[in-house]
Amino acid sequence: MTITTPSVFFDGPRQCSVREQELEWPLPGHVLVRSQLTLISTGTELTLYSGEFPAGSRWAGMARFPFTPGYANIGVVEDIGAGVDPDWLGARVATRGRHSRLNVLGADDLARVPDSIASEEAAFFTLAQTVMNGVRRSRVGWGESVAVFGLGILGQLAVRFCRLCGARPVFGVDPAAKRRALLPTDAGIQPVDASQGVEAVRQAIAAATRDRLVDCAFEVTGLPQTIPDSMSTVRRQGRFTLLSSPRGMTEFDFHDFCNFPSYTIIGTHGGSHPPVETPDNPWTRERHTEFFIDLLLDGELDLSRLMTRKAHFSDAPTIYEFLWEARTEELGVGFTWD
Repeated sequence: MTITTPSVFFDGPRQCSVREQELEWPLPGHVLVRSQLTLISTGTELTLYSGEFPAGSRWAGMARFPFTPGYANIGVVEDIGAGVDPDWLGARVATRGRHSRLNVLGADDLARVPDSIASEEAAFFTLAQTVMNGVRRSRVGWGESVAVFGLGILGQLAVRFCRLCGARPVFGVDPAAKRRALLPTDAGIQPVDASQGVEAVRQAIAAATRDRLVDCAFEVTGLPQTIPDSMSTVRRQGRFTLLSSPRGMTEFDFHDFCNFPSYTIIGTHGGSHPPVETPDNPWTRERHTEFFIDLLLDGELDLSRLMTRKAHFSDAPTIYEFLWEARTEELGVGFTWD
């Protein structure tokens, strides 16, 4: 049996539409989730939307047009398949469902969202998973200095999580004043204007760290050409963490930017989460989501200002084109499905 539901489609480079698609339902062991709010992952989704990536790259493998994008969904379980615990029926859940009014998902792929947490904050859970994993892999510790280059959603989260780890100072570096203004007011967090150029950024960081520079820097701009400049703010034997997914090639002198300063370069991605908990590394996606929800519940994490725009799903073609042309004008953008 099939059902139909309105969904967002990427039909080709910079081609977006909203139309009905068919879903197979019911399915044993699965649930039917009705979307309330879905978050655009601007880095990943705009790259796929643009079609501007190297042929043969992993990006090219992901962009198999036409397809429905999205992986951050807050919704309600509307129906359950055979074998699913009936307690899930009616539950408010966070899932990796796509930009679609209805999603069919495995019962093991759900996380409960307490009613006291706004959807506008809970929807960041998938991106929070990625950043939490990256901060763990970077080994940021108490009293270390950190620079985060790029204050989109991932960068905003990275600043907050590094500060929660005890890093101080944490520099949020971005040319957009609107993004810098969204950083928390905290003596341990310092905004830095990247529009003044790399030397001015380096001098500002040096002045605030007694000329030590930072112990760890995070690349979160997605711009491959900026990576060598960002690395110049890291102290000798420091760490450089690639949290973004750079779109293209970087020309890189390994002697000057890795061998001589003895940097450790750390790659991190949501896909590097362990598939199951182990004593050596219990921090799966599910465990990070649980932790994220706890931080919101306890008030240790406030993301209330990061959802800067909501739009009805029917406006998706206009929204994606607007974001492609002026992505720094918004931060978190979500679709409503009423």
